[in-house]
Amino acid sequence: MARTSSTPPPTARTGSGKAAATPEKKPRWYKQLWAAYQMARQHDPAVTWWIVGAFVGVLAVGAVIGALTHNLFYFLVLAIPFALLAGMYTLARRAETAAYGRIEGQPGAALAALGTIRRGWSFGDEPVAVDPRTNDLVFRGLGRPGIVLISEGPSSRAEKLLEAERKRTARVASGVPITLIQMGNDEGQVPLRKLPRAVRKLKPKLTKAEIAVVGKRLTALGAARLPIPKGIDPLRARPDRKGLRGR
Repeated sequence: MARTSSTPPPTARTGSGKAAATPEKKPRWYKQLWAAYQMARQHDPAVTWWIVGAFVGVLAVGAVIGALTHNLFYFLVLAIPFALLAGMYTLARRAETAAYGRIEGQPGAALAALGTIRRGWSFGDEPVAVDPRTNDLVFRGLGRPGIVLISEGPSSRAEKLLEAERKRTARVASGVPITLIQMGNDEGQVPLRKLPRAVRKLKPKLTKAEIAVVGKRLTALGAARLPIPKGIDPLRARPDRKGLRGR
């Protein structure tokens, strides 16, 4: 049974007198593997059979080669690590599909997918354009290929929102390549799971020094701001003087 105490446990102190922060322990690899399997199984109940099939299939190939060369035991032992790799690869692919399936259709799914790009690109945490009526979004990224604007929403609406944001961005980044990508399932759009690959395929055109300069200019633009309803401007609103005097 867990117990609590009013006396705090002693903490290690650094030379400056501050308590040293305890580093967060990373989960063991087998726990991560089990979590990935559980997530994949929720999305695809047949994932177990896919993993077993990949494992047995590689072993079968090893057994056939061993039988033909009269070295069955040798090739079976040799095939075991490759069979394990095949099973791990199958699990990784199914878990990736499950992860994209869980976020697809949710606002900000494009940004979550772009988070898998580990280096070379920087994306803001907030959209740079928002349509309050339809909740269509536009996210902006900056990298060696230049600026990329990525939309969420149907193609008929995303095109106008992207073009408006492109013009706004071009005012402070004249001459910088701006790539427009529509994320979605309509014709001509990039599916969610293929979005990171589409961004990584863009060819570098800027230097690191140019990226730093463009980044400062884009910071001045800021993120998207919700529009004020028409007919009301709180910065120009004036009080009703007659009402204040009781008339």
